[in-house]
Amino acid sequence: MGSKRSLSNSSVPVSSSIVEDKKDKKLKGSISTNQDLEKGAVKENGVKSSLGEIQRFKDDPAKIETMTVQELRSTLRSVGVPAKGCKRDLVYALKCFVDTKIDGENSLAVEEHVSCFSAESMSIQSKVKNLSEEEHVENVNTDLEVPSLPRHKGRIKKSVAEGNAVKVDAKMVTTKQKLSIKSDGVSGGKFSQAKRTSEIVTEVVNVDEVNLPIVKTEPWTILAHKKPQKGWIPYNPRTMRPPPLTRDTKYVKLMSWNVNGLRALLKLEGFSALQLAQREDFDVLCLQETKLQEKDVEEIKNLIDGYDNTFWTCSVSKLGYSGTAIISRVKPLSVRYGLGISDHDSEGRLVTAEFDSFYLLNGYVPNSGDGLKRLSYRVTEWDLSLSNYMKELEKSKPVILTGDLNCAHEEIDIFNPAGNKRSAGFTDEERKSFGTNFLSRGFVDTFRRQHPGVVGYTYWGYRHGLRKTNKGWRLDYFLVSESIADKAYDSYILPDVGGSDHCPIGLILKL
Repeated sequence: MGSKRSLSNSSVPVSSSIVEDKKDKKLKGSISTNQDLEKGAVKENGVKSSLGEIQRFKDDPAKIETMTVQELRSTLRSVGVPAKGCKRDLVYALKCFVDTKIDGENSLAVEEHVSCFSAESMSIQSKVKNLSEEEHVENVNTDLEVPSLPRHKGRIKKSVAEGNAVKVDAKMVTTKQKLSIKSDGVSGGKFSQAKRTSEIVTEVVNVDEVNLPIVKTEPWTILAHKKPQKGWIPYNPRTMRPPPLTRDTKYVKLMSWNVNGLRALLKLEGFSALQLAQREDFDVLCLQETKLQEKDVEEIKNLIDGYDNTFWTCSVSKLGYSGTAIISRVKPLSVRYGLGISDHDSEGRLVTAEFDSFYLLNGYVPNSGDGLKRLSYRVTEWDLSLSNYMKELEKSKPVILTGDLNCAHEEIDIFNPAGNKRSAGFTDEERKSFGTNFLSRGFVDTFRRQHPGVVGYTYWGYRHGLRKTNKGWRLDYFLVSESIADKAYDSYILPDVGGSDHCPIGLILKL
């Protein structure tokens, strides 16, 4: 469903009120004060851009589309934003800059490279702020260094670029954080409560006040649907997720992500599985569409420190295609690959891990394909075989199925239902099969049960910049046996994480 990988997720403007002696000092690069703007222009590389010009772009955004590449680059440089990439990237960067300007406020804009918008930095800074206010940090793990805000030579004041800034007693505290996880006897497949620890090294810089960044570009928070029903609202993970569970609560945190090529993802400067582990502190990560060959697994299988139990299956009938993996901090009791049916198991589409309390199935359901060539195979063979396999496992313990199930089940799960009636993933046959083989057989769609009238997508095609306008599909799920559905504390989507045409999803299950 697309040929070009997106390199960005969201732009992260930052508001602050740093007071300095402006007679002797100037903040470099993308940090510019409204006092500078009130004087009529910001200077950089010999180019000037006035508030009046920015206002004209606000009044008529279409003007940006008509600009030449050179005009776009000159304008971006004049306001302190990197002018790199093709015309589409430049247009998007300028639109983001225009959208984040707030008239009448004393604000600062901190640049982010157009190919690496850092939602991660906001999360890390929030954890550091919690530490300073509450004497502890939760939901962090692994012995990996946490990166600070992206560094661009000569563009960000050194004291800001060297660490994550937090508001503490009107002083800037730069932090370097090493995250680790210490487990209380995790063995034999048992999920035990883990202790989150963090080593913090701080350096105080004398400035008056620094505020945490605020995400201004969050397209998923705006209802995007061609046929919205009364009462539907957009999914906003910042406001719709329940509070963190207490330390004495036993739970497991599962995550799933169709990475659309793991090697390509790891080469990006943006989010990867490493940063996701730091931010989300999951127990188990399920990956789909890794596109690895068996010869690649040995090199890449130890992807995340502290997650030593990894299980990979690759396509052998078509190389560099499909592929699934389970990466776990906890050792499973047993692992199985495929459905045990040769006709279904040559494409590396299923891994099953058995834990004490449940079976976890990580699946990448076949796409019906262009022209719906595999539609019959999908709905009459694969879905039925997977459903029967799940019911057989359920005889001994509850079952959790996660992954890219390649079906938007209801009209609320797709931006344009009328225009996709014969598109793979939304045909009547696939939707009926999804209901018949899974929901009607006692498996619960945890996100839809928790959010019955919420529009939340997990997939956006690369073409036409659909992620920027939130015109997506919900194709990724956590389905659970009815017997444990009430233990699902939070079924959620992370739409701010880029790097793939899908975003990660998560499930917190009480034990």
